[in-house]
This record gives sequence, C-alpha cells and structure tokens, in this order.
Amino acid sequence: MASLSACRKLLPALLASCRTGPFAAIVLHSERSCADAVASTLTPPGSLALRPFSSSRPRCSDDKVSVTFADEKDGSEVTIQAPLGKSLMEIAHDNDVDLECACEGSLACSTCHVIVESQEQFDSLPEATDDENDMLDLAFGLTETSRLGCQIITTPELDGLRVRIPSSTRNFAVDGYVPKPH
Repeated sequence: MASLSACRKLLPALLASCRTGPFAAIVLHSERSCADAVASTLTPPGSLALRPFSSSRPRCSDDKVSVTFADEKDGSEVTIQAPLGKSLMEIAHDNDVDLECACEGSLACSTCHVIVESQEQFDSLPEATDDENDMLDLAFGLTETSRLGCQIITTPELDGLRVRIPSSTRNFAVDGYVPKPH
C-alpha cells in the first residue's frame, strides 16, 4: 500500500494527465459537485448511473440531533447532542456511554444491541438487513424494537431518539466460549 506522502507526490502528475486525457471535459462549476462532474463524464450518454448523487447542501458540522441512552444495568440516562451521519455505537463510544461493541461495528456480533423505546421512531429507521437480523438473533433480551447500535445512523428524523441498553450482552469471546477443534 502506498504511503500518504507517496500519494501526495503522485497527485500533481495524475492531475496533469487528467487535463489532457479522457477526463479533460471535467469542468467544475460552483453549482455542480465534483461527484456530479465525474459521474457525467464517466457515464455514457443514455445510460443509467449506478448511484444517484445528492445535490442537497452539505451538512454543517453544527447539525446535531438529540439522542438519549438509558442503561438498564444502573438506571442511568444520558442525553447527547450527536452529529448527523454517525452510528449510535460511535456516538456512545465518543461520549463514554457503556455500550459494548466487540466487533467494532463490523456487523459480526450483537453486543451493541439497543432497544428503540418509541415504536414510531423504530418505524422511521431503515429496515434491518438480513445480516443485522442474523446478529440480532444472538442478542440478549431481544424485543420487537431491537436494533444494533452500529447500524443506526443519525439523521434529522431521529432527533429525540431514546434507546435502552440491555442489562447484559452475549459476547462469546468474553463469556468463556471456547471453540471446539474441527
């Protein structure tokens, strides 16, 4: 893998070749995002783009929503002004909330299991993927409004979200599980 300094040295040469190569048609206007310009250049006329690009304004770092974590272990509650676009797991860890995450958000465990307290807020979340549902099957204290904290990403619609952190988790690596040899 190339180091960051090596990439920085190659960047001017790459940009120079883009000005004369197939990317020469890219002209960035203040109204168009870089992604839109690249997509319009790389997408053949009449074909469908693989992924739509957003033309909405970029989010300010000040855009935040209120998220409350209620811990069933000790009855404590903490309300956090969370930045948009972060997972509940990241928000919890950034703010010293005791939400375990053995797999560090790679969707390989159920230790960041949370329970969304409001059915209305639960229904506003994107539907859980099959992989998330498979992991939730392993969660302690599963409910109808259970989700994995690593899979809930903050959006403006989630302002005021309240989640409970179950009193226990099933962490096979910590709970004494020893795999048997094949």
